[in-house]
Amino acid sequence: MFSQGLRYSLRSIRKTPGPASVVVAMLALGIGATTAIFSIVEGVLLRPLPFVEPEQLIKIGDMLEGTGIGMASPGVPAPEIARYTREMRTLEGTGGYQWQSLELSGIGEPAKITAYRISASMFPLLGVAPMIGRAFTQQEDEGRAQVAVLSYGTWRTRFQGDSNVVGTKILLDRAPYVIVGVMPRTFEFPVNAGEANRSELWVPISFTQDDLTRGTFRWNFRMLGRLKPGVSPMQAQQDAQRVAAGIMKDFPAGMGHPQIRSVVQRLDEDTVARVQPMLRALFLAVVVVLLIACANLAGVLLVRVIRRRRETAVRLALGASRRIVITQSLMETMLLSAAGGVLGMGLAWMGLRLGRSLLPESLPRTSEIGLDWRVGGFAMLLAVTTGVLCGLAPAFAASRVQMSEGLREGGRSGTSGTGHARLRSVLVVMELAVALVLLTSAGLLLRSFANLRAVDLGIRTDHVLTAGYDLPGQQYSRQPAVDVFNNELLTRLRALPGVEAVGTTTELPAVGSRNFQMYAPEGVNEGKMAWPSLVMGDYFEAAGIRLLRGRFFTNADRADSPLVVIVNRKLAEQVWPGQDPIGKRVHLGAPESPLPWLRVIGEIADVKQGSADEDTLPQLYQPAVQIRASVGSFADPDPDSVTLAGGRIVMRGRLEPKEMVNSVRATVHAIDPLLPLTRVESMQDAVEGGQASQRFDAVLISLFACVAVLLAVIGCYSVIAAAVALRTQEMAIRLALGAQRSSVAELVLAWSVRLGLVGCGLGVLVSLCTTRLLRSLLFRVDPMDALNIAGSGLLLLAMVIGAAIVPALRAARLDPLQALHVE
Repeated sequence: MFSQGLRYSLRSIRKTPGPASVVVAMLALGIGATTAIFSIVEGVLLRPLPFVEPEQLIKIGDMLEGTGIGMASPGVPAPEIARYTREMRTLEGTGGYQWQSLELSGIGEPAKITAYRISASMFPLLGVAPMIGRAFTQQEDEGRAQVAVLSYGTWRTRFQGDSNVVGTKILLDRAPYVIVGVMPRTFEFPVNAGEANRSELWVPISFTQDDLTRGTFRWNFRMLGRLKPGVSPMQAQQDAQRVAAGIMKDFPAGMGHPQIRSVVQRLDEDTVARVQPMLRALFLAVVVVLLIACANLAGVLLVRVIRRRRETAVRLALGASRRIVITQSLMETMLLSAAGGVLGMGLAWMGLRLGRSLLPESLPRTSEIGLDWRVGGFAMLLAVTTGVLCGLAPAFAASRVQMSEGLREGGRSGTSGTGHARLRSVLVVMELAVALVLLTSAGLLLRSFANLRAVDLGIRTDHVLTAGYDLPGQQYSRQPAVDVFNNELLTRLRALPGVEAVGTTTELPAVGSRNFQMYAPEGVNEGKMAWPSLVMGDYFEAAGIRLLRGRFFTNADRADSPLVVIVNRKLAEQVWPGQDPIGKRVHLGAPESPLPWLRVIGEIADVKQGSADEDTLPQLYQPAVQIRASVGSFADPDPDSVTLAGGRIVMRGRLEPKEMVNSVRATVHAIDPLLPLTRVESMQDAVEGGQASQRFDAVLISLFACVAVLLAVIGCYSVIAAAVALRTQEMAIRLALGAQRSSVAELVLAWSVRLGLVGCGLGVLVSLCTTRLLRSLLFRVDPMDALNIAGSGLLLLAMVIGAAIVPALRAARLDPLQALHVE
């Protein structure tokens, strides 16, 4: 029985290859898109972290309140790691880590890599052992041993998978390090660093004197802990807050008593916190596309049933049971859906292969995205479920065919399909409604991205080239050597043809990391926080930053001259509202710190140091050559430490940035042939890189919206065309009785407009409820924006009318005699 039904289904599909191909193509598109997005969701959101009992791992950080500034990612100062470790009773282990950029040499061409300083306790805390060799020990960590553990990717690409790599010496910042281990393929830490900051190796955290002294007021480390059995994150939160209360008591009174709110969050939740809204929105969008594809599939299958009802009636008359008719109809649908599922998996594989490079760098765990057995199983389950659900209505419709009606001469165009027509209309209305929801969402995200690009960043990005560099500590271990390099670099870059201004900064605008400095204004008995930047040369002119009052730094602002500072408008209005800030004084650190005063010599327009959608922060700019004098021995007790051993070059010229790249590289290599440059790009590219996540959201959902609207319009066209074909006799009789051809066309168009109005009206109601889910992804856009919803509805309605024009014209051009003769 099964084989007979299978042969019949295959024969039916071969007899009508056109409609079958359309069904398979629609299913492949819907299932392929859904599978591709599900593979991203599964790899990033659903798959457990590759650690032992990852649900027991938590992140611990401080949120500072009462300082006038917030922190997006809570961190801890270096001294607090030991204190939390010592005093928290709910943890059975802790570890700290910090991002670090290192120059790797000694193997092939020197290259700048991303590394992490981590505690020796981190590998045992995560429960992952090296694949080759060992991890570094607590003694090596405390003794500042120069050892390193490689990532699997670095071992494969830079060491060609050499199994004897343990014991090999490499140079990190030109200091010798010994490789002691290689981590497994699946190990990635930190897991939320994103593609751009994925670690290539790990070295001991080995706190420096600077970390333990000046670092007291810098929240630039991250901390993990493992909960004891039976302890909840809420209990750990209360425990951490108890420790934070003790830390606050030890702060100097002059800091204005900032409140530390300890933040405890599960590591798996923190890993996906930033990307979870985006991925959820993408998955919902692709589900909408799949729903429309399913509705189209059901509509096409229903039309096939209507057109084959004479054949079905004959089979029933010859003794076939209605159960057999239902079974064979479902079997035919299942064959089509299986073919669509296989083709959809192929499309998903191609999409992931071609689109992986388009994923935003902020997306974590991208190495785990792929078509594994979980994703393959999901795709096939989706295909089977889709086939069953979409085939049920047509199958039961086929079983309800009346033999007398189906065998009657002329039954092909009879009016018995009223119920079928109603079902097809419902399917079209549903398609239009969900397509409008997606179209409205795309409109909101596109407007949001346009608003983001329109934000005044406070800089000019045209004709500006940027490049990063970090001087290795082994060769540049003394401040004079660092100063010689920096001065020589600026001198030679200024001399290049076409260069108008050049400078360096520790924090590039619009893409800077969140870094805060405590400062104290004169006459204010509390510490405040600001975003610090150290600059050299003509940085402000090169970046196109506007001067509002006073002056920029000049060559006269030397290390031995009076200490000066430039502030932005935000800081000036916050500290000296309604006053001229020029001549005011501030100093770094807490108010009672014995540090020298810095005099404000300039006020600049606000600059977006972080993302364009973040609030503008108070900013302090200092001449780099004065930093050691401004922090004094209190904050920098090590006379041998160096400052300004790296930064970002900002160069404005009359040439396009890409035309200046080779000159900049040649200039740097003429000073230090081994020094690699990083992130050599135009300022425009750097800014756009910071907006990659928002652009990814807008482009992908807009793409899905276009596919959804296209499928909905195709579905609408097919239903209208099928209705016209099935009502040929009625149309012919109208024309034969004297009806105008225009009235016949109007009849079709009016029915199409009614479908469009009902579908768009329902879509508007659904949009009012669902677009609120996008609120966290929008920037300066109201999710309930009436203009966007109305515009999307009118656009979709116009496309529905366009889809109805061809069937309407076909109905109007009928030859009544020929049509009635055929009937």
